[in-house]
Amino acid sequence: MGKDKYSVLLPTYNERENLPIITWLLVKSFTESDNDFEIIVIDDGSPDGTLEVAKELQKIYGQEKIVLRPREKKLGLGTAYIHGIKHATGNFIIIMDADLSHHPKFIPKFIEKQKEKNYDVVSGTRYSGDGGVYGWDLKRKIISRGANYVTQVLLRPGASDLTGSFRLYKKDVLEKLVQSCKSKGYVFQMEMIIRARQFRYTIGEVPISFVDRVYGESKLGGNEIVQFAKGLLYLFATT
Repeated sequence: MGKDKYSVLLPTYNERENLPIITWLLVKSFTESDNDFEIIVIDDGSPDGTLEVAKELQKIYGQEKIVLRPREKKLGLGTAYIHGIKHATGNFIIIMDADLSHHPKFIPKFIEKQKEKNYDVVSGTRYSGDGGVYGWDLKRKIISRGANYVTQVLLRPGASDLTGSFRLYKKDVLEKLVQSCKSKGYVFQMEMIIRARQFRYTIGEVPISFVDRVYGESKLGGNEIVQFAKGLLYLFATT
């Protein structure tokens, strides 16, 4: 068997301040842990010049490590993953946010956990072990905890953090899950775990620290919460 390779999918929209930092941290993490990798930046037409920053990063780290696959406009997270998977050369895919809320220092732990029992999915969890959330106000914490609790009661997913978006997948597993998911926005990550259970994929968990975004505005609004409620009812009816 050849050496495993990890393709990081980074969907971006207005992340010009964050992208150089997250890229440096990713390169550092993979280099120090001696894991082969590539970073696929999927920019959805950011008006702040994120793509131009990505091009500069490509000059620094090389085209083999920084792969640019931009799109003209925002087309949704699911299609961003499908777009990224098409260009991924790794046998494992890591999905995470580009806004520094997910620290790459946890990636070696994800890889280690995956190898323990050859898990199909490894999910970062804020709600188990020494995982946690930092930088959120009380309202945001209550919304997140409440959403997670209601989901646990109704869907019994067998995972402690459904709405997180820091995960490692076997490439073929992610392809099948993305194609089977119908949800958008806040609910998409949740459906991915629910469908993984339906397909009897194995899921490992690693406690992570989630830190609220450093630069830019959070993209969770009232509309996302309404979409979550609708999505939860959809999943309850179809699982």
